[in-house]
This record gives sequence, structure tokens and C-alpha cells, in this order.
Amino acid sequence: MCDVNQTEVTEFLILGFKGLYKYKFLLFILFLFCYLMILAGNLLIIVLVSTNHNLNTPMFYFVKHLAVADIISTTTIVPMMLNVILYDMKEVPVRICIFQLHMVFIFGFIPIFLLTIMSYDRYLAICRPMRYNSIMQPHVCFKMVLGSWFFIFLLSFEMIFFWELEFCGSNIIDHFFCDLGFLLELTTSDTHFLTLVDYVLTIIGGVIPFALILISYLSIFFIIMTLSSTSGLSKAFSTCGSHLTTVCIYYGTILMIYMSPSNDRSSSTNKFLSLLYIVVSPMMNPIIYSLRNQEIRRTLQQMFRQC
Repeated sequence: MCDVNQTEVTEFLILGFKGLYKYKFLLFILFLFCYLMILAGNLLIIVLVSTNHNLNTPMFYFVKHLAVADIISTTTIVPMMLNVILYDMKEVPVRICIFQLHMVFIFGFIPIFLLTIMSYDRYLAICRPMRYNSIMQPHVCFKMVLGSWFFIFLLSFEMIFFWELEFCGSNIIDHFFCDLGFLLELTTSDTHFLTLVDYVLTIIGGVIPFALILISYLSIFFIIMTLSSTSGLSKAFSTCGSHLTTVCIYYGTILMIYMSPSNDRSSSTNKFLSLLYIVVSPMMNPIIYSLRNQEIRRTLQQMFRQC
């Protein structure tokens, strides 16, 4: 319960990019264009992989689900961000804010699990090529993806504790979406248990998958170093180049946000770093997997010829 001199918060005031109000129409057009690019690029990947038999491989199956996760995770944040930019700031009910945080958690961790599965796929393709086809059967790929979604939804039940938070007094969030850090700062409830839950979820959903990706690529690196032919090296790098680029972009932005001290960063820096993994990374994935991949380019060329 709130104190006598405090009022219960029922809505949060999302400030957005408060220092750039005079450029709001330019920002609105820019981020709307980025959002449309994310939708178009990822939908294109989904359609191409779903309708073309020559893309019926485990790697592209995982890429398709990564595109689905990128579309949903971006849609949970960007439309609200555009609304905040257009109206300078926006009042959001507490329940809606916590629901957005819940969705950000679910669809933010899914790409990490998919990237981990894709690193295992690349490990088998390069380090165990003779066993690749026998292991990466369609039903095995389906179970891996389904298991990732199920495990994330299982972890998300821990977020139920956030629905019990009480907010009194200040209701200002100096961000463009309902960020976890601001909610923990604004709540008057005891946050020690929630902070512990956050650390546990970070280790399970972030640190462990990153360690598995690192182990996979260290194994790939040692195998590549044993190859003497230039063609073998080129084929190995092309096999895992797109995935490694995506991993670097995704984990690079997350590490910049969560591994550096937040007290030393301004609110503008926090917003810019958040934009990297909310907007830039989902927009880059279709470009990486379409422009850098011969199968995707070949399929696009055939589609354009038919049109």
C-alpha cells in the first residue's frame, strides 16, 4: 500500500526522445521506414524459405524462425515508440507496461536460443560433416525450435512476480518503452527477490547460450586451422559467416547495454544502445542472410525472372 502522502501510480509517462521534439517528424519517418524494412525483409525470408524446396535446409529453417521472432519482438516496442515520438510523450497503463516487458522478455530471448541452435548446426556441418544429415533430421530441427519456444515460455512464468509490484509517487520513464531498470527503480515494493530472478534468468537465457556458441566456434576455428586448401577455408568461412555476423551484432549490442555500468551512461546513450538491438539488429538480419547467401540470391533472381 502507498503512504498517506503518496498517490498510487496507475499510468506511466513515457518521455521518449524528449531532447529531440523539434525533429519528431523526421524521427517518426526514419523509425517507421526502419520498421517497414524489418517487416518486409523478415517476411520475405519467411516466404522464401517456406515456398522454395532448395531452401529446405536446417539452417534456413532456423533462419525462418529467427525472422518470426524478430518481427514479433520489434512489434512489441516500435509501434509504441512511434506513438511516443508523434505525441512527444505518452501515458501507458501500468498493466500494459508490464505486459510489454513480459513480451520483450519472451521474444528477446528467443533469438538467443535460435542463434545457439544455429551455432550447433554450423559445428556439425564443419566438424562432423559425415554425421550432419543423420543428426539434423527435419523432426530433430522441429523439436529443437519447439523446445526453445517452450523453454522460454517456461522461464517467462518467473515474470509473474512483476505483476505484483506496487508503484507510488513518481511515474516518469525516461525511455521509449517500458524498460526493466526503470520499473525496478520506480516500484515501492521490495525488489531483492526480483533482482535475483533477473540475474538467474540472465545466466540461463544469456550467459549459458553465449558460452555454448563460443565453444561451438572455438571447435570450428580449430578445425578450420587444420585445413590446408584455400577452397576448404573459403567454404568453411562462407558456411558460418552469416551466422557469426548475426551473433556479433546481437550479442555485441546486448553486452554494450548490460555489461557496462548503467550509472555512467546518460539516458540518451541508453536509448541509442537500446535502438541497436531493437531496430538495427532485426533490420540487418534479412540483409545478412539475403545478400551474403548465394541460395537466397539465386532464389530471389528466379522469383524476379518469373515476375
